Amino acid sequence: MQIHSLDFEDIYEDNYYLIGVHTTLEDYKLAYLLNQELKAHFSRATDSLDFGKEKNTTSYSIYNYFNATYDFNWFLISNSCKKESRQNNGLLLSSEIKNYLIPEKKNIDFFIKIIGESDEEFISKTVQKIKQIHQVITAYSVDHTTLKSKDFLIF
Repeated sequence: MQIHSLDFEDIYEDNYYLIGVHTTLEDYKLAYLLNQELKAHFSRATDSLDFGKEKNTTSYSIYNYFNATYDFNWFLISNSCKKESRQNNGLLLSSEIKNYLIPEKKNIDFFIKIIGESDEEFISKTVQKIKQIHQVITAYSVDHTTLKSKDFLIF
């Protein structure tokens, strides 16, 4: 006799918004500027988002900001990870390999994931504030339901 069963939908939280950010800034500098512009408090998460095994691990930086007043949990997530590969066959050659968290959005440098009840007007105002940062090329809302790799954003 089955009393209660859990479905993937019970665990998976689909109630979030994504903002794509194009910039040449490093992650820590973008977090600092977002803190100033949005009056947020992004801080480096204790763990990175890691995929792979041992030597083939890719690691994506994550910054977190929790707003207890409005019950929002924000994440600043790097979309790319650079790895240097060295080949030693007589000559010391090295090349840089770039991996993407969301490969279908290679042009986006960072994602801002906002978890919590919100409306489109709030997200639109947030995007406009991000665009005001001089080092940000552009920012826009991303429809996460159309992403093939959206499972990588579950954490």
